[in-house]
Amino acid sequence: MGRICIIDGHPDPADGHLVSALAQACAEGAGDAGHEVSMIRIAALDIPLLQNAGDFALAPAEPIRDAQAKIAAADHVIFVFPLWLGTMPAACKAFWEQLARGGFLLDTGDKPDQWPQRKMKGKTVRIIVTMGMPALAYRLLFGAHSVKALEAGIFRISGFRQIRHTIFGGIGAIDDQRYADLLDQCRKLGAKGA
Repeated sequence: MGRICIIDGHPDPADGHLVSALAQACAEGAGDAGHEVSMIRIAALDIPLLQNAGDFALAPAEPIRDAQAKIAAADHVIFVFPLWLGTMPAACKAFWEQLARGGFLLDTGDKPDQWPQRKMKGKTVRIIVTMGMPALAYRLLFGAHSVKALEAGIFRISGFRQIRHTIFGGIGAIDDQRYADLLDQCRKLGAKGA
């Protein structure tokens, strides 16, 4: 069995969000299947905005170092977030920027002109996105642009060997049955660890 880190990317610390329920369902499925599970809830973290390149080279403060340790220990990462204004919420972007500090995701060492060393080699990731628009419209009309940018600009460049995504659209008007179906799908994704 593997080690799975699940990241709840909803920026609101209040309870009751679908994204948080999906992240929890992934954790339940992974735990029931015998995987070792760690969780990161972005809304619970104090995440300052990164404002200059000099700070990017330095190691981050707690609690980001704890998040780095959880991701470093994981074989598989599940990142769940809501689509806001066509991309992930600002708190998620700030989280990934802070997480990447100090050469955590990739490192050029003392030669900034060389291709970076990919620090996440061998890990896999599943991106789960919720949105109000139909998933098919997001894929066909918008080309799933923000998911593709996330896959290439964060995960692929840092060495994740397998990147998969799941898009749940039309969540603004889901009924109880669809809600239960989405939770069940996430339990299965957590159990698979892929």
